Amino acid sequence: MEKDINKQLEKYFELTGRAIKKVKINKKAKINVEKAARDFLDMANRYYEDAKHFEKKGDKLTAFAALNYAHGWLDAGARLGLFDVGGDSELFTVDEEWQR
Repeated sequence: MEKDINKQLEKYFELTGRAIKKVKINKKAKINVEKAARDFLDMANRYYEDAKHFEKKGDKLTAFAALNYAHGWLDAGARLGLFDVGGDSELFTVDEEWQR
């Protein structure tokens, strides 16, 4: 099990590190807020369903990763203001100051 965890950690550190290096701020971004919110929620639901699938197969490590992706989509949507989460800073990384 520890070998699996180490392998997954190495994979996701490498993947996320590459992604962080690639990201550039898009100063010309224009978004349709409702379409973006629906897309973020759809992605969260898909990863949540994937997590249930992997857990049922006994692959708890991948289920855990998928749950984190699902929550990441929800959290990003809340932080961007795509979702109204009522200022819930227990479930999301939002606070009153951020939303001003």
